[in-house]
Amino acid sequence: MPELQTAATRVTLVGYGRWGRNIGRNLHELGALAGVCDTSSENRNKAAAAMPEVPLFATAADVPPDHAVAIAAPAAQHAELAEYFLQRGQHVFVEKPRALNIADGARLVALAKERNLRLMVGHLLHYHPAITRLAELINAGTLGRMRCMYSHRLNLGRFRREESSLWSFAPHDIAILLRIVGSMPERVIATGGHFLHPQIADTTVTQLAWANGVQAHIYVSWLHPFKEQRLVVVGEDAMAVFDDRQPLQEKLVLYRHGVQWRDGVPEPVRAEPEPVAIDPVEPLRAEMQTFIDAIENPASK
Repeated sequence: MPELQTAATRVTLVGYGRWGRNIGRNLHELGALAGVCDTSSENRNKAAAAMPEVPLFATAADVPPDHAVAIAAPAAQHAELAEYFLQRGQHVFVEKPRALNIADGARLVALAKERNLRLMVGHLLHYHPAITRLAELINAGTLGRMRCMYSHRLNLGRFRREESSLWSFAPHDIAILLRIVGSMPERVIATGGHFLHPQIADTTVTQLAWANGVQAHIYVSWLHPFKEQRLVVVGEDAMAVFDDRQPLQEKLVLYRHGVQWRDGVPEPVRAEPEPVAIDPVEPLRAEMQTFIDAIENPASK
């Protein structure tokens, strides 16, 4: 285990489920974890076993009002919990989605601004060193003018009953595409298939188009025979592939493929793949540190 640090900010984790445990571990190693709150006694027992010195709370009302909170509860509870803690004057980190409808999401933003509080939404891929490096390559013009992007986020399970595969998976990809292109698309079309529940889409395909001609396709599903997490960015001069299932040294690969014309017919010019070096940084650690820094340095952006 990395050496534990000491942070001035005190954060209580709300929700010690599968993902909450990872957030708790990182906050603990950063010296910022001041408590774990979970309505499940089983989850509280797991937290006690992993970090016996950390206080446990059974309800949101038990969380000390001078703590910041990191919410990793089920998605349907995000907006309600975030609003509750913001109303109490506490800084809030909440896993995506911030809310399950636009009105609730906008209300949280307005409340945080009104009370001058930090409201941070978890978008883990923004802190992934491969995504940071990819953005640098694009900004440097290594890929040339961007043409199209393809993103797949697929797996078999875990089946949700609160949000669709679009809400559960696609926010990761949408956030990264917006960062890469640098603007909002002018057209979005999303379609889905409902196979396990009549009102919850298990598979969705989303198409995005920008005014500059760039297009993107996002395919997400939890009804897929194997796990895949891959983003392909196609430019005029090169193509980049981010495959999060690969080892660190192969997660980001550059392909300087080209096209040549022979008698009016385009033919591919293939090049050898070029792995791109990235820093061995745990994205969740960087994300939690950003939340802490935002609280301790209010002037930071």
